[in-house]
Amino acid sequence: MAAAAPAQARPGTTQATGTRGADIPAVSPVPQSIERIGPDVQLPASVAIVHDLGVDKPALDLVTSLLDNAGVTHVRVVPRGQEPRGAGVLISLGAIDGPAGAEVAAITGSPVPELPAEGYALAVGEVGDQRTVALAGADADGLYYAAQTLRQLVQPDTVRAKLPAVAIQDYPAMPLRGSIEGFYGSPWTHAERLDQLAFYGDVKMNTYVYAPKDDPYHRARWRDPYPADKLAELAELVDQARRHHVEFTFALSPGVSICYADQSDYAALVAKLQAMYDLGVRVFSIPLDDISYTRWNCAADQAAYGVPSAATAGRAQVELLNRLNREFIAMCEDMQPLQMVPTEYRTLTDSAYRREIRENLDADIEVMWTGVLTIPTQITVDDVARAAQLFGRNTFLWENYPVNDLRDAAGRLLLAPYQTREPGISQHLTGIVSNPMNQAAAGKIALFTIADFSWNDHAYDMDRSWRAAARYLTGGNDVAAQAVLDFADLNYATFTWPGSQPWLRQAPELRRRTTQFWRDWEAGDREDGLSSMSAYAARIAEAPRILRDAIVDPAFLDDVNNWLDATDLWGRALVASVNALAARHDGNTAAADALVNEARTLRTEAGLIRAPKGENRYDGVVKIGDGVLDAFLDEAARRIQLWDLFESGAQNLSLTATATASSTESNLPQFSPHNAIDGDMRTRWSSARTDDQWLQVEFAEPSYVTAAGLIWESACASAYEIQVSANGTDWHTAASVSPSNCGIETVALDAPGPVTFVRVQGLGRKTQYGYSLWELWLYGTPSSPTEAVSAR
Repeated sequence: MAAAAPAQARPGTTQATGTRGADIPAVSPVPQSIERIGPDVQLPASVAIVHDLGVDKPALDLVTSLLDNAGVTHVRVVPRGQEPRGAGVLISLGAIDGPAGAEVAAITGSPVPELPAEGYALAVGEVGDQRTVALAGADADGLYYAAQTLRQLVQPDTVRAKLPAVAIQDYPAMPLRGSIEGFYGSPWTHAERLDQLAFYGDVKMNTYVYAPKDDPYHRARWRDPYPADKLAELAELVDQARRHHVEFTFALSPGVSICYADQSDYAALVAKLQAMYDLGVRVFSIPLDDISYTRWNCAADQAAYGVPSAATAGRAQVELLNRLNREFIAMCEDMQPLQMVPTEYRTLTDSAYRREIRENLDADIEVMWTGVLTIPTQITVDDVARAAQLFGRNTFLWENYPVNDLRDAAGRLLLAPYQTREPGISQHLTGIVSNPMNQAAAGKIALFTIADFSWNDHAYDMDRSWRAAARYLTGGNDVAAQAVLDFADLNYATFTWPGSQPWLRQAPELRRRTTQFWRDWEAGDREDGLSSMSAYAARIAEAPRILRDAIVDPAFLDDVNNWLDATDLWGRALVASVNALAARHDGNTAAADALVNEARTLRTEAGLIRAPKGENRYDGVVKIGDGVLDAFLDEAARRIQLWDLFESGAQNLSLTATATASSTESNLPQFSPHNAIDGDMRTRWSSARTDDQWLQVEFAEPSYVTAAGLIWESACASAYEIQVSANGTDWHTAASVSPSNCGIETVALDAPGPVTFVRVQGLGRKTQYGYSLWELWLYGTPSSPTEAVSAR
């Protein structure tokens, strides 16, 4: 996707470049502007911190803490005007329009421009003969983010930690950045929420929306007050959010049962929000998603608004929200804008409902939108610009990644970096909140990259951000960080919704390596290919041990425990398969067969590991590199079983053939016959529910076919024949299979000569469903081999 032209800089600011010198430590999120202006400054044993009166305490505490972690043994903290003489290094904290801003200007030789909210300037250098580190915030948030940047700039050295002499001007591209706990399934625990809020501060996210679908007091029992113990927990979350410069946003979803025209329901809504305001909440959201507007919840709404429809539902919702905005939000001190989630939260199609919002909803109310789908494959600048027109304002993106509460995500962790969102969408968004995984700690990998993008979308590099996330999780341990990435590569896939189409393909790095391996193998470069693949297989097999030894966060290890167990087994199976190919290449057939059996046993064990029951909305077998890792094991086993056939130059003829079938289940395109020969383990053919169904493959030219490989879905055949024909009329049975093993089968074929058609003819079903094949491989050559080749 081509990047959009950079947005114009805000008045009085530098253009968002994200530039930095090659020897400057990486900072995440990437600053809008960072440059080296001098040599490194070593931190002495004694450092003085001088700060403005009333300085942000979390920022001051963070700077003090990072100095302690850097080995500074004596830190003197004094208010402005009491600067000590002869400090080795002076760290100055304050406002841009005060002494700290003047010190930044003195170090850089340039005045500090006016920066937007949450912006900051940071400079390391000298003011006169005083080595100075100046942190100047446009506001308290900006000063806190300056401290978070300083934390990342401090680098260990042989004797004492050091700082690069840099000049930074930075601010967020979007004012709202964070997460919305809006998934179905087991909500996060209180401890997980506290940990998340601290993490958000680290990565400069400023928003947490409390909206767990399975909290009964959020949705089903929205009128009921929270019990005292729950209120105490919420109060602790509000305090924790404030300490880390995160706005705790309280969401209430009354749409499942509210009577819009009922004064008592409105009073219940205000009372619930007032209780949260009294705890310190200053941002509120009213999600009206996942409800029906084809019915009212009370007769009074029918009388007030008429027949239920998109237009009347829109009018009822707008009246409720406007009243709440004017009578409650506007009347309370320190409030941030009200937020809402519309019932029509996806697509770019105009409607009577959206017209009501566009024309009548108060202009200061934030409206959330998910994209052209609930989970779209991409979001472009044009998409968000059109959404802004539809809703009459820039929208607030509810990003359904890395949420894993969908059926397609059963057994999956979603650990890929944020991607396929076009740089420049910040022009038409007020922000991005991620709907994350049920596994809170594991979700930090994706959230880290979303934080990076939402702060500076023009400078976002998903691979750089992904690596930075891995280093964050491992405390900068490079070996462990690589193990995180190897593990995450095996947990990369996700799907769109509605439609369940692949969005991010599974295991891109493993896919690249296995593709190259087979390319090298066919070209005769087998020793180098085996060496490279063996080393990578060992990395995967070792990743679980490395992570368990190096990750200090027990919550992360608890979240991924079952997936690490499965990776251990799959990794060892991969090692065995590569070793099996090496043994067969060396002529040791017995060793190769034993290793294939070992790999088969290990993958069977892996297939028994399931996601923890009850944590996600849908549980299932843990998925690890599916469609890539298992496909490599299958191909290795087939190559060894059909060694002589492959050595003679046989190929999978299905990949260039066409497929037809006696039927397709419910005539659904996602079950078409072509899916069985497309080389993609994520797609399948499925038939009608009778025993006599068949799948037929037609070659472009007559070919010799010696063997077939079948990968059945659970709806498999108990017995079947593989038939061949030269003309599509006269058929010869090349193999009869009864009973079928289901799963993965390799079948030798007795074909009488070159054929054009091959048919898998069902004789009996093993389940109540039809027949379903992930893949049908047909091995042979399009021209007559020089001599007959056996399956061995």
